[in-house]
Amino acid sequence: MQDRCLDCGLAADDGSEAHSKGVTARSAISRARVILLIALALPAGAQDRPTDLTNKSLEDLMNTEVTSVSKKEQKLSRIAGAVFVITQEDIRRSGALNIPDLLRMVPGMDVAEINANTWAINARGFQEQFSNELLVLLDGRSLYSASFGGVYWDTLDLPLDDIERIEVIRGPGGAIWGGNAVNGVVNIITKKAGETPGLLATGGAGNLEQGFGTAQYGGSLGSHADYRVYAKYDNFFHQPDLNGQDGGDGWNMYRSGFRLDSSLNPRDTMLLQGNLYVSDQGEPTTFLPTIVSTPQNIEVITKLGGGFLQTAWNHAYSDLSAVSLQASFDRYNRADPQLPESRDAFDVEFQHHFQPSQRHDLNWGLQYVNSSDSFKNTLEVAANPPQRVLQIFSGFIQDEIALISNRLYLTVGTKLERNDYTGFHAIPDARIAWSPNEKHMAWAAVSRGVRTPARFDTNIIENLGTTSVSGGLPVVTRILGNPSFRDEDLIAYEAGYRTTLTPRLFLDFAAFFNSYSHQETSEPGTPFQESTPPPLHIVQPEIFQNLLHGEGHGLEVFANWKVTSRWILSPGYAFERIHMRLNPPSTDIFDLLDAEHSNPYESAQLRSHVELARALSWDASGYFVDRLVGKGVPSYTRVDTGLTWHFSESLYVRAVGQNLLRDHHVEFLDPANTVASTFVKRSAFAQFTWNLK
Repeated sequence: MQDRCLDCGLAADDGSEAHSKGVTARSAISRARVILLIALALPAGAQDRPTDLTNKSLEDLMNTEVTSVSKKEQKLSRIAGAVFVITQEDIRRSGALNIPDLLRMVPGMDVAEINANTWAINARGFQEQFSNELLVLLDGRSLYSASFGGVYWDTLDLPLDDIERIEVIRGPGGAIWGGNAVNGVVNIITKKAGETPGLLATGGAGNLEQGFGTAQYGGSLGSHADYRVYAKYDNFFHQPDLNGQDGGDGWNMYRSGFRLDSSLNPRDTMLLQGNLYVSDQGEPTTFLPTIVSTPQNIEVITKLGGGFLQTAWNHAYSDLSAVSLQASFDRYNRADPQLPESRDAFDVEFQHHFQPSQRHDLNWGLQYVNSSDSFKNTLEVAANPPQRVLQIFSGFIQDEIALISNRLYLTVGTKLERNDYTGFHAIPDARIAWSPNEKHMAWAAVSRGVRTPARFDTNIIENLGTTSVSGGLPVVTRILGNPSFRDEDLIAYEAGYRTTLTPRLFLDFAAFFNSYSHQETSEPGTPFQESTPPPLHIVQPEIFQNLLHGEGHGLEVFANWKVTSRWILSPGYAFERIHMRLNPPSTDIFDLLDAEHSNPYESAQLRSHVELARALSWDASGYFVDRLVGKGVPSYTRVDTGLTWHFSESLYVRAVGQNLLRDHHVEFLDPANTVASTFVKRSAFAQFTWNLK
């Protein structure tokens, strides 16, 4: 098979000087094209017609309400943390059709598409297919999988028009959300049913997005309840593999759901929502047909199915005291050929928020999680035992103390949590916020993050195939989980500053230093002979341990700049470096290097929105991502652009182009080859949205 350059997708000249210079030149040209495209987004007559581009002026951004930092509503000017809010307007302008593409606009979030239905997403380093340091929530309901730790991004799908905002926290959120909120928290908050009345119909098609659409209807049930119901369909064409052939990663999904919001009386509200989905997903993967064979790349169709039901009750005792009770049930099935899995999860949480005095704002709560799984073991991958029930008991308390009213606030709190793997742990943090006036705010924080073991860390058995021959017997490398695997720890030191420098310019800056300990490594165990399955062979075990430590540091900055009344720019930049070291007697150089070089050292984005005319707008986005040294992936620049025509208040049509600079590029390669990567292709699609209220 002819080698290919991952930077250009063409045949490589085995490292020749000419080829190397060509790659460098192409990279420089790609960056220049981003600047050129954004420059072209400003038409000559852009200043002729004043138009307000946002629902709020930039001076009001400091008053943006955020709930994910403390599980209560807070103004951005009071939040001591690195927070980025993706609004519904940002979603509409982006042209994105999925959650991962929306997260690309967040500085410090590393987003890579592995293939058409698989992503590697994390904040502040350790980017992997299943990034287990990022906690993802939907209306406060955790989507973190207890199987491997991480999120199934392929099933995180909902009508984007129903999202009110996405709150992204870079840095630990464990003092409120508990284990696994280590490097970040993503909370997707949907609109209340009363905010989506009438008929909504969206649809479109393109060369990759071959067909997608949503039909939704919202209405009222009497004078105290509102509802919406929807059905959604997506069909995505396959992309080419690294040899230019059919990558086998096409997929389709059908989803339906509902939401009901009711006001029982002036002090009590209820929420009930849920959805169901089924999907056929092409999954290019590595498969081990027998115990002694060489792993083979195959293409299979994985059938997925699942859904959830969630309810919440909120009661306000007064303006200074309120309680809430939330419960949810999730179920999914994944007919993965390597390890079919089904899981049921029940989660119930109580919370009480009150102000005992003018200087104190207290929030506390209790939570119980019960998660049961069932695996159908295969020769390649198995879980031992194949069924298990996991329980988590936790409680948190947080106090926001007004040291100087409306100027200086100290927030202290901790989460106390017990799980079945490692027992009891505490996750504290302390944060301070100083606002000398309404336009400036500085903050600092010290906090702990804990990544608790997942099922695969403790109970996995995975055969990697024959790696050598010893004494005439084949040697099979086998990954083994460790029942004594410990929590992975983080102590994070953060500081930041946000300001409205002028009525047209908003700036947000954050810097961090992370100290990691007890990180995962794979250590060789004692070889042994095994006769089942035949033939007789030697097993070389690799056992998970906690023998890696180190630190990471970086900074993130973004701005909103209203250049004119009709043109707004949103630039962003992030830098991050990780340095890891092995604890004796570890010899796991592979995991050390992968942890150090799993994320891009630098990334940048520039988003532009221009009102060309009363009914026509132009959006353009450029994203630069530095190379992934540990994955062998070169740097790339992605450019998306779209034109939107508003034919009426209820109907608009959009034409979108994505990845326009090059026909294809690679964003992620898995060194362990557990999932096959495909090229990310240039694409275009047309979409309409009709909203009849």
